[in-house]
Amino acid sequence: MKFTAQQIAEALNGKVDGDPEIEVDNLSKIEEGKPGTLSFLANPKYTSYIFDTQASIVIVNDSFKSEKPVAPTLIRVEDAYTAFASLLEMYNQSKGKRSGISLKSGIADSAKIGNDVYIGDFVSIGENVVIEDNCFIYPNTTIGNSCKLGEGTIVYSGVNIYDECIIGSNCTIHAGAVIGSDGFGFAPQSDNNYMKIPQIGNVILEDYVEIGANTTIDRATIGSTIIRKGVKIDNLIQIAHNAIVGENTVIAAQTGISGSTKIGKNCMIGGQVGIIGHLDIADGVMIAAQSGVARSIKEPKSVIEGSPAFQIREFQRSYIHFRSFDRLVKRVNDIEFKLKEKQ
Repeated sequence: MKFTAQQIAEALNGKVDGDPEIEVDNLSKIEEGKPGTLSFLANPKYTSYIFDTQASIVIVNDSFKSEKPVAPTLIRVEDAYTAFASLLEMYNQSKGKRSGISLKSGIADSAKIGNDVYIGDFVSIGENVVIEDNCFIYPNTTIGNSCKLGEGTIVYSGVNIYDECIIGSNCTIHAGAVIGSDGFGFAPQSDNNYMKIPQIGNVILEDYVEIGANTTIDRATIGSTIIRKGVKIDNLIQIAHNAIVGENTVIAAQTGISGSTKIGKNCMIGGQVGIIGHLDIADGVMIAAQSGVARSIKEPKSVIEGSPAFQIREFQRSYIHFRSFDRLVKRVNDIEFKLKEKQ
């Protein structure tokens, strides 16, 4: 289906700069743009591509000023990245969603299933589960006893949600995620063996949480592991028992958060970050990728880096010296050698 620049601009509350009747029927990256496609420019790093792209329409920020003429028709919006994301969501919804309950699924008699729910092949739903309206549960998913899924939640294929976990409304859980697996609790014994400590708590995901593929969130030993409203968690992340992640925090792939650590709201955590247990991370903290956090961060909106992590400006200054360390050692060795020769 084709759309004109004018139609797209109206959907995005934008303004057309160029031919309002030019049509597109597909999307493209700006660096790979082809005629008949729509692209966007949000990151200044890609500005040079707008002069060469073959895309017919490009969404740009209102503030964009071209150094020279550009061929595509521009749609100017307040925030190009957000506008393009909105278009992608419209496109995704236009593809249609599945409906109905598969006869190949297994649903306990005591489960309560809401209206307009999709349940795919080989889904297993345990006793006393509550699935609210407009949920979508894709094939090969297991939902344990006494779980609850809030309205509009989407659970993709191969997800395992253990007993008594609570999932809020409008959450998205991607393929292979495990919600509510046992926390890593073992008591060392005198014979060098370990006694398992039963994990009798649960996991709570509040509303609008997104969990990436193959991420694991452990159930609490006692009480709840809690992921607050609006949190976005990437793929391949481990969150241990009794951890709490504050509202609207985002966590990138391969990060590990140890047990009983409490992370504030509006934090940004880069990929491959490791955070040890029983720490408190203040609101708005930013942690650079591959950092190791070994102490609590008490100052809100701190930016830290390194392993062990500390303030990013101090880390960057220290890193300059670290890179020069081998050269400095050679200089010291040369000086010592010359001093010995003079003795």
